[in-house]
Amino acid sequence: MSRKVLLGTTLGAALFFMIIGVIFWGGFNTAMEVTNSLDFCISCHEMEENVYREYQKTIHYTNRSGVRATCSDCHVPRPWIHKVVRKIQASREVFHKVLGTIDTPEKFNDKRLHLATNVWHAMKNTDSRECRNCHNFDSMNPEDQKKRARKQHATAMEEGNTCIDCHKGIAHSKIHDKLSEEELEEISRPVPENKRPIAPQWQAFIDNGKKLVTKDSDKKHSTTKKPAATKTAPAAAPVAAPEKAAAKPAAAASGSGSGSNIDWSSIEPAEITVFFPGQASLEWVLKGSDHGGKRAFTKGDRCFECHEDEEIDIGELIVSGEKIESEPIPGKRGYIPVQVKAAHDNENLYMQFQWEDTEHVEVPFAEGGKMDAENPVKLAIMLAYEGEDGSKVEYADRAGCWQSCHHDVNHMPHEPDASALSGPLSERLDLSHGFTKYLKESRTSIEIEGKDGKKRGGWDKLKSEEEIQALLKDGVFMDLLRYKSGTGESEDGYILDERVMSGGQGVHFTGELKDGIWTVEMTRKLTSDQPGDVNLELDKMYDFGFAIHDDYSNSRFHHVSLGLKLGFDNEDAEINAVAQ
Repeated sequence: MSRKVLLGTTLGAALFFMIIGVIFWGGFNTAMEVTNSLDFCISCHEMEENVYREYQKTIHYTNRSGVRATCSDCHVPRPWIHKVVRKIQASREVFHKVLGTIDTPEKFNDKRLHLATNVWHAMKNTDSRECRNCHNFDSMNPEDQKKRARKQHATAMEEGNTCIDCHKGIAHSKIHDKLSEEELEEISRPVPENKRPIAPQWQAFIDNGKKLVTKDSDKKHSTTKKPAATKTAPAAAPVAAPEKAAAKPAAAASGSGSGSNIDWSSIEPAEITVFFPGQASLEWVLKGSDHGGKRAFTKGDRCFECHEDEEIDIGELIVSGEKIESEPIPGKRGYIPVQVKAAHDNENLYMQFQWEDTEHVEVPFAEGGKMDAENPVKLAIMLAYEGEDGSKVEYADRAGCWQSCHHDVNHMPHEPDASALSGPLSERLDLSHGFTKYLKESRTSIEIEGKDGKKRGGWDKLKSEEEIQALLKDGVFMDLLRYKSGTGESEDGYILDERVMSGGQGVHFTGELKDGIWTVEMTRKLTSDQPGDVNLELDKMYDFGFAIHDDYSNSRFHHVSLGLKLGFDNEDAEINAVAQ
């Protein structure tokens, strides 16, 4: 042990210092790991009473796989050098602990945005390094992801986005809605250095993309996921053709049969799920802190491309009042599966809609529990021109009829009060029943963010009558066709500066209820010389959307489709009218 081995050091001394080093390193590393534990992180009440309780409600705490990501997994780097740097930085947190900077929930909430912003910037600078410890593009199977997720992940690889750009608030309460739109866009901007090669399984998916989104696969809306004891499942057997069915006596005087002589049994239906939209206005869609898909939407992505197959989940989430609905109706169904068939000849477009009826659900804020006691059902269809450079109505190509719904119409958060409705605009607009729908093109401006107490929307920013008429002449409108089951009435109209309805000059609806199934048919002239009518050409596609007011509902308490495409003998269209 006394033999010298290196630089005059004896073997015993070397062994002694080695043991001391192992003990020191073991103690240091043990202490380091202790400070990485969940128990240590929540040992102060600042964390235990705030972020820990929020985190317990998230998928990172409890999930189907049983894998839990704790505080250190997300906030402490694994590489040793970066880990030590982070521990040194944590001394500042200890300092503020001593000062009592965030020692009450009120103080913590006052600092929450500042604290979250620091974390977002740190994660942005490391390309979400801690997220990628578990979530890696190279390990993801796009086949198992929803359309929205795989589309955004592919875009992230190509453009240089990182996890935190889209997943703020994934483990804690939402706070990024306090940022301005400019701040949110800046902090979520792609970083070219973060671009990465497309992983092999992703490239294979992209190479086969055209096949994977054809009518035979993704264009069929999935309605297999149903809540327990749901009353909204589609009929197990094919719905009987309406010409062979007789309306129930309880059904309104709508008549039966369309007189179209269309062989509906020969036409394959498009299975469309309409869902309850709540108070999700156009302004909500265009505000990134409300609608996380705002950037993709404004770039040109369609709602259908991101949210197809999610309609059931979205409807159930909203109808419960959990999200974007301040007036939930207990028991109202969140979605309705609808079978849609379309046909045409040289003169007319024919459409058939079939869906399951529901037992009446009392509406707490409506007299007699029914918002529209005269009409058990109403069906509305909107059409817009699809030009070479996109729709003449800016967002119709992405959202269908959605862009006609605003934050300041009836039953919406910024609905104008009675005194405003009785002002000068009442001479130009029909405000006798409040305010309904309009297009942003008819207004000089639209308030999107609603900061500093501003009302979102723009119902009172009306353009001049000359400008409105020029827009109407140029085809900047949504053609609106509507059926009322109570009277069997067919209505033709349009939406621009407001909803304008008239008799059904070029459209005829029939409807009936048989064995719990509603069947509504429409016959509509392809061409028209009336203002507000879209002329349909067989070699073009059109922006299309429809809504069902079921169970005596009115106003915005309907179920709507995503924005769809209507075509003629065109399998690329979601609604394909076949020649008869």
